Amino acid sequence: MKLAFSTNAFKKTSLEEAVDSIAAAGYGGVEIMADVPHAYPPHMPDGRIADLRRQLDSLKLRVSNVNAFTFFAIGDTLHPSWIENDPALREQRIRHTENCIRMAAALGAKTISLEPGGPVEARPREEALSLYQAGLMRVLPLAQQFNMMLLVEPEPRLLIETTDQCVEFLRRVNHPNLRMNCDLGHLFCVGEDPAESFVKCHSWVSHVHVEDIASSRVHHHLIPGRGAMDWAAIFAAFQQVDYKGWATVELYPYETTAREAADEAFAFLQRFL
Repeated sequence: MKLAFSTNAFKKTSLEEAVDSIAAAGYGGVEIMADVPHAYPPHMPDGRIADLRRQLDSLKLRVSNVNAFTFFAIGDTLHPSWIENDPALREQRIRHTENCIRMAAALGAKTISLEPGGPVEARPREEALSLYQAGLMRVLPLAQQFNMMLLVEPEPRLLIETTDQCVEFLRRVNHPNLRMNCDLGHLFCVGEDPAESFVKCHSWVSHVHVEDIASSRVHHHLIPGRGAMDWAAIFAAFQQVDYKGWATVELYPYETTAREAADEAFAFLQRFL
């Protein structure tokens, strides 16, 4: 297994400064936030991408994933979503994802993690699932063209929350370029055992997010080791299925102490690696 850290904890610094800090903390990979203030595609001309690739090469860092979940550039954490009532807003999410595919390919990334539909609100579930599927079918041909995996990330209180819901949806869409971003903390929040769920769904997983969650199961990301998750069991699960992909530490609530959080998480997780 390979360990990375997400730039979305470093929103108080530039993307390039975040990359330097993540390398200095000892990580082998970096997840790129495809949003302001980091790598929002319209702010990533060819020259900046080339410079970033040279920086990554010089630091011997690889891109573990491109995170296209949030949309602060024109909305917020969840909006515009794939299942908005307004077709124009849905179109903005589709166009953003297409731009992320092109940018990720230029950065040498292999995966892009996505919002799992969005907030359902008063919409019937089947209607919401159909809208999400329709939006993904618009972008999956481009993903296939660039050999990019798009990853549905189950999240509490959104359209797809659980492992079972995600696998059911992936089977429904049935596309070779659509898989799962397995956020272990999210699974814990919705009452699952992350280790058991990972073993159950690992054949669908192309990337993992890592953070801790308190015993209350409230969705608030904590530095690994500060919450109630069973890390020995989680790493035993990785070993059981011989997981060789990326696990990215995602600690966006720590933006004022991002480097310290990266250091602490790295030191804790080394015990299991």
